[in-house]
Amino acid sequence: MAPDPGLARLRNASRAVLGIALAVALTELVGLSLSASITGGLAALLALFTVTDTTVRAQAVTTLLLPAAGFPVLALATVLHDLTLLRDAAFLLVVFCGVYARRWGPRGHALGIFAFMNFFTTQFLHAVPGQLPELYAAVALSLAAAGAVRFVLWPLERRTPPPAAPAPLPGTGLARVTTRQAVQAAVACAVALAIGQLLSADRWYWAVGTTWWIFVNTVSRGETLVRGFRRVLGTVIGIAVGMVVAIPLDGAVAPTAALVALCVFGIFYTAPVSYSWMMLAVTLMAGLLYGLLGVLDPALLLLRLEETAVGAVCAALAVLLILPVRTHAINDAWIQRSLRGVRAATSVSLRRLAGDPDADPAPHAAELELLLGRVRLSLAPLVHPLSPFRGRKERARRVLALLDECAEEVRGLVAVAADPAAGHDERLAAACRRVEAAVERLTGARGPAAEPEPTAAAAPVSPAAGQAALGHVSGLEKLLVALHEPLRTPPGSFILRS
Repeated sequence: MAPDPGLARLRNASRAVLGIALAVALTELVGLSLSASITGGLAALLALFTVTDTTVRAQAVTTLLLPAAGFPVLALATVLHDLTLLRDAAFLLVVFCGVYARRWGPRGHALGIFAFMNFFTTQFLHAVPGQLPELYAAVALSLAAAGAVRFVLWPLERRTPPPAAPAPLPGTGLARVTTRQAVQAAVACAVALAIGQLLSADRWYWAVGTTWWIFVNTVSRGETLVRGFRRVLGTVIGIAVGMVVAIPLDGAVAPTAALVALCVFGIFYTAPVSYSWMMLAVTLMAGLLYGLLGVLDPALLLLRLEETAVGAVCAALAVLLILPVRTHAINDAWIQRSLRGVRAATSVSLRRLAGDPDADPAPHAAELELLLGRVRLSLAPLVHPLSPFRGRKERARRVLALLDECAEEVRGLVAVAADPAAGHDERLAAACRRVEAAVERLTGARGPAAEPEPTAAAAPVSPAAGQAALGHVSGLEKLLVALHEPLRTPPGSFILRS
């Protein structure tokens, strides 16, 4: 029920179903095995889900590079399948490298996930070296199908180019978040692997997979703990649904395929707004795939729940005990970046209103939306219903509400700046300078202020548009002043302590 502006989530989810269905159909048409078809379908899903580069060209390059990350891992995992100690060591090395690769932005993130999931898939399917040729063929065909749908048949990004993802938080050595996470993930997965193998010699990989995915798109210990809770919750509900839906189907091909397609839609449609709902869809899809493989029973679903709980606990202990990344420090960093995003969008809008044809505030507004997404993720532990810290919770909610209102004012200002008849006067310039000063007080950092062109050089002024722009900037000023209270002590930091 979450808002879906422009039906972006609906279109993306529908395209994913089409791309994955085409990929599986191709693998079936060329006569590959069921295991190969599942491998290909998962490869297509990952290509459509994890490749999030800013430009279409960069997305195409990342998609082309996926086999370079996946094929060697597939070979390694199948060759070491029966060599337990070497297989486990190799898996943990893939975990470390996959997380560490996030330091190189969206492309490293996508390649790291693809490498990990290729190792995971071989464990899921118990693949052996003799199957490598058809697995390679399935992955290649499926990536080609996913690429054809994404870049040729349904190129959503060409109509609405995605904004640049926020750059990772800075740091070097163990001060770099991605390095700390790589160590945390490797240690947590090692413990999860050991405990998972005690629970099941055949299905231990679910514990490792749970630990891995909890670390994806999280930074602080608070974010990781909340994500772990949501993963367990979604898995519990998904297993309950699987008991009612997947087990009675018993692998019947037509209804199972239809439900798998529905699960794929659910994964893509709910992922941006609810991790628990996404995990429900993932868990049900896994149960349906087990049904197709002929190994599904209630005991297997209960084992999945046990392995998930083990993985979540291991991830939680790792982020609490091993090189912990403090939640409030991450909060402070993302909030300051979002405030600077408000300042940048306002400054560029003023330049546009002053008549600068090269000033385009739209990318800054889009970047601000992404930054606010990161703020929401960072503050999720504080606003979670189970959070015991009432003072922090109220402050965090206040900050989120005010930042959302700031984003709304920025969107309005950008819309006015796009009007060719709009212009500005000295009142607007003064209001923008006050906004910049308010951001500087909140962040404790100064940057170059916008230098508007003289009013005489501006486009012909539309009084209504000018008044609207002034209203949005004045609204921003009031909101930034209101933010001072929850962000105070000391200025520029977000220490939400009761």
